[in-house]
Amino acid sequence: MTTYLVSPNTVLANALKSAEDLLRPHIVNAAPERIVFVVGTQINGAPHIGTSLVQSLTFATAARIRDRFGVAAEVQFGALDNAPYAIVTDEETGHRYQRSYVHALGADGIAEQVDKLYRPLFTALSERLRVPYSVETYTQQQAGEHFRRTWLRVLPRMEAARWYLSPSSGVPHVRVPCPSPGCGWAEKYAERTRVGGAGFERATVSAVCLHHGSYEVTIEPTNSGYLDLATLYRNLVKELAVMGAVGTLHVMVKGGDWMPGCLLVDGALQAVGLTRVQLPARLFCPQVVTDTGAKLSKSLIREGRAALPDGAAPWMLDTREWPGSLAEYVDRLVGLTDVLLADPRHFFRSYSAGELGRLMTTAPARSIPAP
Repeated sequence: MTTYLVSPNTVLANALKSAEDLLRPHIVNAAPERIVFVVGTQINGAPHIGTSLVQSLTFATAARIRDRFGVAAEVQFGALDNAPYAIVTDEETGHRYQRSYVHALGADGIAEQVDKLYRPLFTALSERLRVPYSVETYTQQQAGEHFRRTWLRVLPRMEAARWYLSPSSGVPHVRVPCPSPGCGWAEKYAERTRVGGAGFERATVSAVCLHHGSYEVTIEPTNSGYLDLATLYRNLVKELAVMGAVGTLHVMVKGGDWMPGCLLVDGALQAVGLTRVQLPARLFCPQVVTDTGAKLSKSLIREGRAALPDGAAPWMLDTREWPGSLAEYVDRLVGLTDVLLADPRHFFRSYSAGELGRLMTTAPARSIPAP
């Protein structure tokens, strides 16, 4: 490599010979027949370089684990179509309301968004690294019987977990969008949302709509009421739902900015009954930061609240603007993953937008024949 990347040592990096060694204890304990690397992102516009970096490292790590441990590996992409599409304030009450992407665009619109903005990169990475992948929207996930049963079964234990999921208020946010035709608005912070009749087979959620007033939604394992959980709450239920999958180890892949949040998720998992050894396997990828040390945020830059960092380029905020073909972009990403995974010191750290841009434009392209 001619990138001349220099990284400092850390306690974690010093304990490992390779970045994927971090997953070895989970692989040894579970002895799985297959490993599923779970990576998700909000479907709220074009991906930026941080999203592409995490996704490409997910595929690259899956390929390395497969080759090193001889275990089938695949990637599951979670398309979070419950991301806010619009947020408004009720002038009379001061309560904030949100409407999600899926309620604004519909299932077909979300499928088009995924196919246009995400699937081309995923398909190219899958072909290059011979790692299969699947796509699941949050709408599909929350509608699944197992996910709903998991939520219903954890409700009686929420008293123990609630301060982990919502440390400021102790009230984890459950949103059930208004079911009136064409509506879909839900109280963002769920101040007036109440969960009643909680049991293993049914729960009734009452809420107040911006346009239609009070309403109730019944959540059962197989009914169609939409269950929108706040971020930490959603991760608790999602990770509980995959616990104990026979023959399968799930690895949760996230950006480095998620690490503090997962401390709370792990606290909630233990509060509802999991032991330390049962906590899910996690892999935190390098974070892309500005020259101030803050995470590179396309929303702050587009809102004029932050400037494009020195050394960064517009394509880093919208990867569709990469000055070249998709094939070349994938070559650069795969070459970059080789650099970052070559040494734990390179993986377990953050990168300025300028440094990452340098690595993307100077690392030699790598081309792997499709199978």
